[in-house]
Amino acid sequence: MSPASLLEGLLPAPASTAVAAGLLVLRLFLAVAFIRHGWPKLRHLGTWAAALHTPVWLCFLSAFSMWGAGIALVPGLLTPLAAGAILVSMAYAMVLEIRSGFPFIAPDPFQIPAGDYAGPMGVGDPPSWEKAAMYVVMCLVLATSGGGPFSLDAVLLPRLLALLGAGAAG
Repeated sequence: MSPASLLEGLLPAPASTAVAAGLLVLRLFLAVAFIRHGWPKLRHLGTWAAALHTPVWLCFLSAFSMWGAGIALVPGLLTPLAAGAILVSMAYAMVLEIRSGFPFIAPDPFQIPAGDYAGPMGVGDPPSWEKAAMYVVMCLVLATSGGGPFSLDAVLLPRLLALLGAGAAG
């Protein structure tokens, strides 16, 4: 597989303006969410690893991929790879939550009688794997659609492909 064909996989076909705007909103939403999810985990790595009963090195890879990929998503740099990195972390979170016996969608907290639910941080939403699954789906959309026309990918990758094409022809 040539470098040019690898780069072409990072730059899907052009989208309509509405799709481009949707990809931009999705990309920026995920960027902010994962910068905010990853940074505290990096700062408190030991505590997070102990809570998950997971090796620190694996938690580091997950937290760094969330934070770093979130940063890459802001300008849309290597969007499919960044989304793929977050997708792997969220798929792992989903597996952990399923193995813990959490339901896909938790009961609505407003339908739980007062005093019947208190989580580790007090009263709040009951646990489920719904949020992790939604992040997996959102990342899958970006991994397969790319960052869209309003991304650095759309600006830089065609130039890089042109350079590689000129280099291959020469």
